[in-house]
Amino acid sequence: MSLARQLWAAHALDAAAALAHPFVRGIADGTLPQPLFDAYVAQDVFFLDCYARAYALALVRSPDTATVLAFAGLIAGVREELTQHAARTGQRDGDPVGAAPGGVAPGGATRAYTEFLLSTAATGPVGLVCAAMAPCMRLYAHLGQALARQGVAPGPYQEWVTSYAGPEFAALAEQLERLLDDHSTDAAAERAAYHRAMELELAFFDAAMTPS
Repeated sequence: MSLARQLWAAHALDAAAALAHPFVRGIADGTLPQPLFDAYVAQDVFFLDCYARAYALALVRSPDTATVLAFAGLIAGVREELTQHAARTGQRDGDPVGAAPGGVAPGGATRAYTEFLLSTAATGPVGLVCAAMAPCMRLYAHLGQALARQGVAPGPYQEWVTSYAGPEFAALAEQLERLLDDHSTDAAAERAAYHRAMELELAFFDAAMTPS
């Protein structure tokens, strides 16, 4: 079993906790209050901006052209997510980052996660950066696919589920996991980074239920 698959399997309980989280269940049954979703999207816009920057830092240190192009494709995937967020919040001016109304400041959970990613990307080798970033991609693909199988209540959150359940997003998650497997150099450090990222994912959902 590849390292990426081992790490995902080792965090099955975290994945189950995310799927059972009140925020995710509220999306599934359509009962999540719209203001909570809007606040979550605003925080996620800030997060995704930093996520793209972490990819860019890894791209700069990529050892070969194939890896450079793989990270470029992943950055393009983040741009698509930002564009979708812009549409969800009515931002049609071509600036996806404008999806954060009024330049919303990052909350504590958002800051903790982005600081972890950017510090890892600024100082760590490519394999470690991939380990820190892979949980986000794999978890959202998992949530989207699981909710699509279970069925989602008609309403404003169907498109969110569809975007993460689709084959395009799954392909991006798999691309990042291949990069992790290809560039792993210190499994112990990568396991620790993966675990920390999963903790931060759950904290992000917790914060979405009680926005500041």
